[in-house]
Amino acid sequence: MTRFTVLLLSLLFWTVGAQAAGLVASIDRSRVNSGETVELTLESSDVTQFGKPDLSALDPLFEVRGTRQVNQLTTLGNDSHATTRWIITLLPRQNGTIVIPPLPLGDYKSQPINLQVVESEKQDSADKLAPVFIEASLDQDTVYVQAQAILTLRIYHSVSLYDDSNLTPLQIADARVEQLGESRTYEKVINDLRHGVIELRYAIYPQHSGVLTIPAQMFSATLVDTQPTQEPGLQGPKAGKMIRVSSTGLNLTVKAKPANYPADTPWLPARSLSLSESWNPEPDHVQVGDSMTRSLTLKVEGLASSQLPPLPATEASGLRRYPDQPHLSSQPSEHGLIGIREDREALVPTRIGQIELPPVEVVWWNTLEDHLERSSLPARTLNAVSNPSLLVDTPTGNVPATLAVGSEELRYWKLSTLILACTTLLGFGLWWRARWQPAILRAAQTGPSPRTLLDDLKRASQANDPQATRQALDAWARQQPETLADMAARFVPLSDALDGLNGALYSESGQYWQGEELWRAIRAIPIAERVHDPVGDSGLPPLYPK
Repeated sequence: MTRFTVLLLSLLFWTVGAQAAGLVASIDRSRVNSGETVELTLESSDVTQFGKPDLSALDPLFEVRGTRQVNQLTTLGNDSHATTRWIITLLPRQNGTIVIPPLPLGDYKSQPINLQVVESEKQDSADKLAPVFIEASLDQDTVYVQAQAILTLRIYHSVSLYDDSNLTPLQIADARVEQLGESRTYEKVINDLRHGVIELRYAIYPQHSGVLTIPAQMFSATLVDTQPTQEPGLQGPKAGKMIRVSSTGLNLTVKAKPANYPADTPWLPARSLSLSESWNPEPDHVQVGDSMTRSLTLKVEGLASSQLPPLPATEASGLRRYPDQPHLSSQPSEHGLIGIREDREALVPTRIGQIELPPVEVVWWNTLEDHLERSSLPARTLNAVSNPSLLVDTPTGNVPATLAVGSEELRYWKLSTLILACTTLLGFGLWWRARWQPAILRAAQTGPSPRTLLDDLKRASQANDPQATRQALDAWARQQPETLADMAARFVPLSDALDGLNGALYSESGQYWQGEELWRAIRAIPIAERVHDPVGDSGLPPLYPK
């Protein structure tokens, strides 16, 4: 049995290692025009494999234009990781959907990949004859205002260029322009002549309806002079010829926002939209006073993150909300930009029972299907239970009134009522006796005095320490004639200062909290709402004891 278990574990470890060190295939583009090349990358991390992948399976479908090998060693701490990449330039032999077959390397095989090859548009004959020319195209002729249109610039050159090439920056009045990633280079055969291609893509967002004019772009470069020098002994670089070419200007029709779009909601024209939420911790078991972080993530294809509006705030009775700064990011893709917005907020239950969270809804316009859509998250119910650590500070009004009182509890109530009556009579008798006694000094307190607690609160708040301030504030509040919540309800500056303190405790911005506002609010509470040490600074008893 033991040998069999060892054999299984060895087989498992060998399988995991084989997957980690296998042969992984990828391509730089999943869609190309006929006559264009595509780069296939094969990567392996198995240092025991020697030789090169067998590329013979590619011959029926592709013309292999070139292969280069790249070895890389990455060291992190005491761990070293070696990888080998083979970058293969392929020219498809046919149009349509082509499957790049699995390629073997020793005991490994790469996975198959689908590649779509579409028929190229006819080029102008004058352009075909030019050694350098630019092709400009839009993915669509008509878009909605503030929606995305993709401009693609392709610079073709059948001659070699020096590395001093320059393209004028794309600037369009009344439109936002975002470049989609870095430029890409590949090859394309036109009229049996191989051309190098430099491709740049831009996302354009018109800000007004009407006709938007995209200006012509100017490209300049120095051609490599391939003519031999007149002096055979002269060495060094040859002087080249400067060339300038420009693209044609394009017009884009911009439509206004549809009339049936709700007027009181932000305008969101997009290809697709997804809405999701996450919690930390999960709200399955939540106690009063516990902090939960709710993250709402909006992912939109066809808009930049800066165009995404704030998500609806969580407003619910019995729940305090402390929002954080939103996290914004944009990612380029084949269909333009993908904007991502994440809104995070700390939520703190303030009462026992069920707390109903409303549904979250986002209204947007589907530009692919040209109609209004609504994406939403369903409503949610939180069940808040009592927190043992906060029972002293929990107001009695938060206890449900429908608790059943059994016979056992009724007997306890009768006993407690009797004890209360006896202690009341005893206290009245002691008070009556004390009226005829001379004034004496009060017994020394076993705990800190109110003045000491107030000094502790002052030091903590002026040190801008939210944790220490909260502890000192709770200790000071226990010696006051009413609860901290009652004082905050009657004194607005104190309520605002407490909200700021709670926000610092429950959100990620606590390091920026300033305690001076809370200390000023404490000092400004009316004198009748604070308990003072009767001894005072002089240590003398009160003149007229009660």
